[in-house]
Amino acid sequence: MTRQNLTVAVVGATGVVGRTMIQVLLEREFPVGDLRLLASERSAGKTVSIDGATREVELATGEAFDGVDIALFSAGGDASRELAPLAVARGATVIDNSSAWRMDPTVPLVVSQVNPDDMEGHPGIVANPNCSTMQLVPVLMALRDAIGLERVVVDTYQAVSGTGGDAIRELEGQVRAHVAGEPTHRAVYPHQIAFNALPQVDVFLDNGYTKEEWKLVTESRKILHLPDLRVSCTAVRIPVFVAHSEAVHVETRAAISPDRARELFSAVPGVVVQDDPSTSTYPLATQAAGSDEIFVGRVRQDPSIDGDRGLAFWVVSDNLRKGAATNAVQIAEALVERGWVRSAAARGVAPYAAEGSAIGAGA
Repeated sequence: MTRQNLTVAVVGATGVVGRTMIQVLLEREFPVGDLRLLASERSAGKTVSIDGATREVELATGEAFDGVDIALFSAGGDASRELAPLAVARGATVIDNSSAWRMDPTVPLVVSQVNPDDMEGHPGIVANPNCSTMQLVPVLMALRDAIGLERVVVDTYQAVSGTGGDAIRELEGQVRAHVAGEPTHRAVYPHQIAFNALPQVDVFLDNGYTKEEWKLVTESRKILHLPDLRVSCTAVRIPVFVAHSEAVHVETRAAISPDRARELFSAVPGVVVQDDPSTSTYPLATQAAGSDEIFVGRVRQDPSIDGDRGLAFWVVSDNLRKGAATNAVQIAEALVERGWVRSAAARGVAPYAAEGSAIGAGA
């Protein structure tokens, strides 16, 4: 296999993230020889415009993955659980954006600049983390490596695009209705999202957290290789179209100054520090939208933690790009560069046979 002849499939090609994946593949000049656009029965037959040309989206079936080298999935957990094993059985390496495989112990959960080495010996599937986790862990990694982490408290302020195209249209419709003095209608969220803040992202779990909040807790631990890290999260949906924001409070193992933290953050690839209170310079969702970087600002000491071991800061990133599509493509780039795009047969192992794996077990 050479870098010039990869066959790439995008599953969920008509969705917001799927279309962004296609855009990022083109922007980064990923070596695509053949691009297959796939979707569920509900969306198959629709068209997608690529570089001015109209392409029809085909039905995602097992046979559609014959000859595929890399399959980028963004079609939801049910589709991933059904189709990813079929794609792997046909020799494809799957990079999945759903939550279906993230916590499977045999599947690497990867942020490109944090833990790419975890992909060595992957079972055919590599999981893309949740968007709110994605923008947080590169910053936490810098602190982990320099002085160690004890506790992390995160409040997320998440854009409606994280829910999909219907949520974007719902926010637009509610804003127009408000301006026109007409009643607002809701279908996607349990309450009006326009001019509001909803402290519920995804469904509630028995422990009182939402599924979105618990994803950040468990995924951060796995990616950072810190299974006992104390993490708490409150996730809030706000009337912003693109880019998630996070207020982060961290307790470190040793003392650290805000200046030192800024130095550490700036040294992480893909992280940009924007922090000048005198000019009201700090990360904004409106500026982060359309970018692949993770922006950090408002870095300050947390005086509630003794010994200068507390930091507070603000993190913003485009949830469709780095939070989903761009990281998936960066994972694909790393797999190609390291020669890890291989079929199960080529690796000489049966996919999903590892002890304790939830793959193929209805997880």
